[in-house]
Amino acid sequence: MNTPTILPQLVNPNPAPFLPMSRAEMDALGWDACDVVLVTGDAYVDHPSFGMALVGRLLEAHGLRVGIISQPDWRSAEPFRALGRPRLFFGVTAGNMDSMVNHYTSDRRIRSDDAYTPGGVAGKRPDRAVIVYTQRCREAFPGVPVVIGGIEASLRRIAQYDHWSEKVRRSILLDAKADLLLYGNAERALVVLITRLHAGEPLESIRDLRGSAFAVKPGWLPGPEWVELDATDPDRPVEQPKGAARERTVVRLPAFETVAAKPLAYAHASRLLHLESNPFNARALVQRHGVGPGARDLWVNPPPLPLTTEEMDFLYERPYARRPHPSYGNARIPAWEMIRFSVSIMRGCFGGCTFCSITEHEGRIIQNRSQESIVREIAAIRDKTPGFSGHITDLGGPTANMYRMRCKDPAIESRCRRLSCVYPDVCENLGGTDHRPLIALYRAARQVPGVKLVTIGSGVRYDLAVKSPEYVKELVQHHVSGRLKIAPEHTEPEPLAHMMKPGVETYYRFRALFERYSKAAGKRQQLIPYFIAAHPGTTDEAMVNLALWLKQNGFKPDQVQTFLPTPMALATAMYHSGRNPLKRLANGGTPVTVVRKGRQRRLHKALLRWHDPANWPLIREALRALGRRDLIGYGPNALVPPVDPPIQRQRTSAGQPHKRLPQRASTPRKQGVKRP
Repeated sequence: MNTPTILPQLVNPNPAPFLPMSRAEMDALGWDACDVVLVTGDAYVDHPSFGMALVGRLLEAHGLRVGIISQPDWRSAEPFRALGRPRLFFGVTAGNMDSMVNHYTSDRRIRSDDAYTPGGVAGKRPDRAVIVYTQRCREAFPGVPVVIGGIEASLRRIAQYDHWSEKVRRSILLDAKADLLLYGNAERALVVLITRLHAGEPLESIRDLRGSAFAVKPGWLPGPEWVELDATDPDRPVEQPKGAARERTVVRLPAFETVAAKPLAYAHASRLLHLESNPFNARALVQRHGVGPGARDLWVNPPPLPLTTEEMDFLYERPYARRPHPSYGNARIPAWEMIRFSVSIMRGCFGGCTFCSITEHEGRIIQNRSQESIVREIAAIRDKTPGFSGHITDLGGPTANMYRMRCKDPAIESRCRRLSCVYPDVCENLGGTDHRPLIALYRAARQVPGVKLVTIGSGVRYDLAVKSPEYVKELVQHHVSGRLKIAPEHTEPEPLAHMMKPGVETYYRFRALFERYSKAAGKRQQLIPYFIAAHPGTTDEAMVNLALWLKQNGFKPDQVQTFLPTPMALATAMYHSGRNPLKRLANGGTPVTVVRKGRQRRLHKALLRWHDPANWPLIREALRALGRRDLIGYGPNALVPPVDPPIQRQRTSAGQPHKRLPQRASTPRKQGVKRP
């Protein structure tokens, strides 16, 4: 079967200056109705780093009339009627972030701002925005299909642990009562979907789209040649049935009721999901939700196939205005200001870090743009983006330096089920670690007329970078503006093993190269390392050792992060189950140290900021409990002094009791919409 392309046979010759957000804009374009209305929790910025602009411009290129409803007031259905009844469907997303991650910190405190909102104002989208928006679309225009997608829908496509309610929730498809869920990078699925809808095929009959999920009656199979593999028992090996083709096999996960009641079953389901993530060998998944007559099977098709370089170029070179919609006036949108002079050069990540969900959304296979396309976008930034002064702030993506890297043998790649190409060491089958295509790109970018400086803002994967000293030299001498951020995440073997991150020795090798080439260029530059507190697999002793390392190396972190259990991440399965899904889960699995209590989480975070007097009382108490009084004192080997300075006698935030998740208003019951 041929892989469908996102490239249109004939590109729409009349793109809109901006996709319309009002009836007046539709009238100016001569539109009586929209084919698709996209609803998003973000401000509408017509830039390819914003998902709705990317999707909207792709559909526009295929001849569709696409409107956008941005950050509607969800307390009423009226704002969802602003552009009229769409001919094909509503497309709903929470925005570039999961709405709960957007609203709350890892300690479940309300965030004070929202980078994706004009003025940075918080509270412009509801909690669990995909669910609420879908309900309002249904209320506004009953009978219009609703397709959900984006990061929130992707990472909640099966039953998932929810940190904010501290329970396992059903698939978001069922809670939202949407018609179809598109996960991951959904461009290919969207183009196929609109083509078939235009041909008259009803949405409910479209059941073979890669990267889609839908609900069916229990026992449903696409055809008689399909085989179901029961993988519900962690104590029973999961083996492909003899004589059955993988592309005609569906793997049955433990049911929602089972994973909600049994954390070990949850870890098992998470392991199965991640093992079925390679689009070239993944099998379909099915998970029962409910019992009795109301039971439904959630069917999840294999992940989408990666886009070709030609498709990536086409997607990122649509006629974007490259600025916020004019309706926002001069309001500051922090997320746009952060990326407006940056360029995405690739998608995907094969790092497999367990705390990160990028691979569950974008995939492990790197999708690259051509050097020519990237250079053209740099020129477009120069010519079209307000305020450009010659500084390109990033050439990157999920990582800075996986550009054009891929398995050296397509046959091996098609069979591989590894969760990471770089852990526990860089795979021998990974080709291109010499970074030559990326070096050539950097040099070409510096030659674009009007460009004075190109810096790299995306995180450098330094375990790959040390394989190419030439790349490190190019990076350090031409593309670092004083400081370079990297993410060792920890220094101790046990936490790093549970993160699937390299040992600290690799950091030392990168640091040596960084310092050598900085000195050779006559530059005084710094490495700024990032670390995570309270990650599964981290003991109090490990955090004390990390704090000592920070002191010995002269690091005094200002902003630090505590582990946030995001939906679907492997580390979240560890956090919830107390078991390690990276290993076999038979016979109860392998236990994992988990930090759940507020006081211990505060301690781990405080140890990252060992230099802050506000944290000393908590650290001293912990050191005494651990039998490490030797670290309390004034000597060079001590971590904290025995007493606080007089100004710190009052209680501070480090000693405050843990605040529970506040009850946040969503959709009022009196308006007939269930709380998500």
